Formats: sequence, structure tokens, C-alpha cells
Amino acid sequence: MAHRIITQVVFTGVRIIGRAVSESYRQAAASQKYAAAGQKTGGGFSSSTITMDEACKILNVGPSKMGQIDEAFVTERFKRLFDLNDPKKGGSFYLQSKILRARERIEREVQGFKQMAEREQELSEGFKPKWTKDSK
Repeated sequence: MAHRIITQVVFTGVRIIGRAVSESYRQAAASQKYAAAGQKTGGGFSSSTITMDEACKILNVGPSKMGQIDEAFVTERFKRLFDLNDPKKGGSFYLQSKILRARERIEREVQGFKQMAEREQELSEGFKPKWTKDSK
């Protein structure tokens, strides 16, 4: 009789541990897929998850052509839409957040193109160090 109870306890324990191991494996696989998807899009929870097309649609500005986008117009649209969606005036915090992320994405894109243009100009002209008053 004792061997029967011991056998049931062992089998029950093995079954519980087996389920726990399989569930942890499933969760690890899911988190690995999530991390891989985050690396493909350029990051996990930052504003990089929003595409340039989405950002242009949110702020209702024309799509950027090689970084050629009117920053003053983007700023004006941002201010207007951000103020319209103020939660104190009955707006939505979620929409305000989306508008902010859209502006950040457009600014980051424009800055990237500016830096690339500066590098290309420097390469075409040759390296010319920038001197300041302090470095003399």
C-alpha cells in the first residue's frame, strides 16, 4: 500500500514539474520572438516603433523626400494638434502621446539626413577641422 502512495506522489510531482518546464519554455520562446521583432524595427518601447509614414499621417504633413520637410510647418502642426488634444480641454492623452512621438520621429529622420549630408560634404571637400577660439 505504501509503494502505491509513493508512486502516485512521484508521478504527480513529475507531471507538475513537466508542466512548469514546458510553460517556462513557451514563455521564453515568446519573449525571444518579441525581442527579435523589436530588433528588426529598431527598438522596443521607444518612438522608433512608429514609421515615418505614420508620423506624417498623424501630423498631416507631406512625406519626407530625403529629409526635405519643412520643420516650421511640422512644429506648427504639432503645437496645434497637441493643444487641441489637451486632456484638460476634453482631449485625449493617448492622442497627445501619438502626436508627440510623431514629431520626435520626423525630427529624428530630418536630423539623420542632415548629418548624412554634412558627412558627404566633408568627404567631398576633404577633412577641414573646425577651429574654435578655445583651441588656439
